[in-house]
Amino acid sequence: MKTRKGYTLRSLGKEFILVADGFEAVDFSRMISLNETAAFLWKEVEDKDFDADMLTTLLTDNYDIDRETAQNDVTAMLKSWAEAGIIED
Repeated sequence: MKTRKGYTLRSLGKEFILVADGFEAVDFSRMISLNETAAFLWKEVEDKDFDADMLTTLLTDNYDIDRETAQNDVTAMLKSWAEAGIIED
């Protein structure tokens, strides 16, 4: 998988949003909001090939979380990212 090009991660207080580059790509009805952990993962894999196992390892290495919980969280997050169209195979 790869993050889809054309998105910039912006900080908005304690929240993070992905903003589409260029006015033609902006769809204000679908703002993509990420929490701090998801933003961390996005920054780590932006413009790189990655898979669920890599994201799981990033979570377990950087947060106090067991592998099973991390895998479940990554699975749910990747589903959301795919539905939002911000990653590609």
